Amino acid sequence: MEILQYTAEHRIFREAVRKFFEKEVIPHVDEWEEAGIVPRSIWKKMGDQGFLCPMVPEEYGGAGADFLYSVIICEELTRTNHTGLAAPLHSDVVVPYITEFGTEELKKKYLPGCCSGDTITAIAMTEPNTGSDLAAIRTTAVEDGDMVVLNGQKTFISNGINCDLLVLVARDSVIENPYEAIDLYLVEAGTPGFEKGKKIKKIGWHSQDTAELYFTDCRIPRANRLGYKGTGFIMLMQKLQQERLVCAIAAVAGAENLLDLTIKYTKERTVFGKPVSKFQANQVKIVEMATEIKLGRTFLDKLIADHIEGKNVVTEVSMAKYWTTEMARRVADECLQLHGGYGYCEEYPVARAWRDVRVMSIFAGTNEVMKTIVAKMMGL
Repeated sequence: MEILQYTAEHRIFREAVRKFFEKEVIPHVDEWEEAGIVPRSIWKKMGDQGFLCPMVPEEYGGAGADFLYSVIICEELTRTNHTGLAAPLHSDVVVPYITEFGTEELKKKYLPGCCSGDTITAIAMTEPNTGSDLAAIRTTAVEDGDMVVLNGQKTFISNGINCDLLVLVARDSVIENPYEAIDLYLVEAGTPGFEKGKKIKKIGWHSQDTAELYFTDCRIPRANRLGYKGTGFIMLMQKLQQERLVCAIAAVAGAENLLDLTIKYTKERTVFGKPVSKFQANQVKIVEMATEIKLGRTFLDKLIADHIEGKNVVTEVSMAKYWTTEMARRVADECLQLHGGYGYCEEYPVARAWRDVRVMSIFAGTNEVMKTIVAKMMGL
């Protein structure tokens, strides 16, 4: 019995998403990688097809669909073997903060654009001297009547160049307890005092517009705060379960896709008169990878099912995030090796996958932090 119960509607949706990516994304990936960014037009095309923010309620422009639709989009996008079009970040990480914690006015104002692709979102947590330790952030938010004045710097912000709307993590410097000082604010691109820095050059993720962001006396309405004052840290903790689950989904789907490509290659490539796949040493490697991927898939699907049921699986998701991303790294390395010299050439997809997978054990909380969370939950 399958753990996840996909309906006929889910299967039809997956086929539609796959065909869309085959037509509108895959033929342009090399171009986007060279440009270092994806065009805004592809976001609009996704929105037109209903492939953005599927879980947003219908009254705000979404489909009111279940999380499995987001899983399908994430898996199929991962199989395009590029990372520039960070739609899962937008749909399943950033927008849920607005959907759940925004006022009715904020939801009516921003969610329709998020669903249509007219508004691209990002979330700004990380700072130059602060990574996974959110309680140590330095970006400040000082209330001034009906306005809030923001000052600080963020870095490694995915969708940083393209973003129209930002969920910003900032703190009230007057409050001593760091966990009670944090709030989340919506900041529009173009607001005076909010500047986008240069796109960061990275080892991988070449088409992802990762950027530095700067705030200098940036004034926004106090009404742009999400939730009640002082509850930002709690909101982040509530939503990190889904963010890290999305990471695990991408890791497993990426590993599955890469192994499929590699098996095909080893069956076609001959060495010493026989296919590479016929050598016992290579068969052992392939079987070991297939086994790890299957284990990861089974664990992941159970967590997706639990998450849909509303269960608290923070501990298990932290385990999955670190294990699946490290598994994906091992798979990418072995698959590149099985490609031989061609695996190190840009014309073969394994080269990009090998570069891109490396950061997955760093973002959304490093894997070391994931293990620390699990250790704490275990009472160690």
